[in-house]
Amino acid sequence: MTSQTTPLAVPAAPVRAAGLAELMSAWRVPLVILALCLLPWMLPSQALAVNVLIYGTLAVGYNLLFGYTGLLSFGHAAFFGTGAYVTGIAIGQFGLPWFAAMALGVLAGGVLAVVIGALSIRTRGIYFSMVTLALAQLVYYVALQASGWTGGENGLRGFTVAAIDLPGWSIDILDPVNKYYVLMVFAALALWLVSRVLNSPFGAAIEAIRENETRARACGYDVERTKLLSFALSGLICALAGTLSALHLAIVPLDSLHYQTSGMIVMMTLLGGAGSFFGPFVGALAFLLMEDVVSLWTPHWQIFVGAVFVLFVLFLPKGIWGTALAWRSGR
Repeated sequence: MTSQTTPLAVPAAPVRAAGLAELMSAWRVPLVILALCLLPWMLPSQALAVNVLIYGTLAVGYNLLFGYTGLLSFGHAAFFGTGAYVTGIAIGQFGLPWFAAMALGVLAGGVLAVVIGALSIRTRGIYFSMVTLALAQLVYYVALQASGWTGGENGLRGFTVAAIDLPGWSIDILDPVNKYYVLMVFAALALWLVSRVLNSPFGAAIEAIRENETRARACGYDVERTKLLSFALSGLICALAGTLSALHLAIVPLDSLHYQTSGMIVMMTLLGGAGSFFGPFVGALAFLLMEDVVSLWTPHWQIFVGAVFVLFVLFLPKGIWGTALAWRSGR
């Protein structure tokens, strides 16, 4: 009798998908930067590309707290607006150079994040969200009343950075293409920082807290300190996005501190895919592109964007990029 052994079929597609996922994870920062380099030439205008860059960076900072640490904050507009206001005040009223003003803006946003984080991480769940919202609205009210510094309801005006002066080189950032690539350098630094954080033991700690805070505490993690540090890093990156917005617009509207801006950050993160590295930029692109296109048809574009957001929450909870990754890996 002749026995034949039938070889087992090897599922090549999942193996290839896993290999592609590992490759994308290892090269995620260069791949995102490459995509951002091409963005101004793929969108209807360079101004829209700059907005995607700024709000994508803002969503990246928020995603570190919400997507990777599992903390839903409704107050991140406070850090975005603080970075923008401090940068504008430093340039317009104190005459500081742009790089010093940006450094002060990031530092101020980081200090504010430490303060708000220290007060809010003592609570959990919806209480945490409400405390961050209340504290952020307090910052909004302070900016509204301090009209001598902030311009009050009219926002902060009277500062413009026309050129970035480097040793032996001056870059005209009134040109939208030049402005985009100058700001992209700072967005790339933020992406590199987030990638380093996620690849570190601290990154594993915040993901452990997201999955099961009680188990993380039982494993010996200092949960409160870890959450506070994550909150502070998130605030630093959001403040950086605010400084980029100030350089871009040469004004700081009071709405940059409003809770509607915080809600927009949450929507962008969820639309792209919370907990995914490239998702925040995809979400910012989708949100701003919908706003840009639909607002040409109707002034009530928020209704359309809100309906799309509800559909995503119900049927695509992983967002655009998260769903694409799940589909590619066969899950």
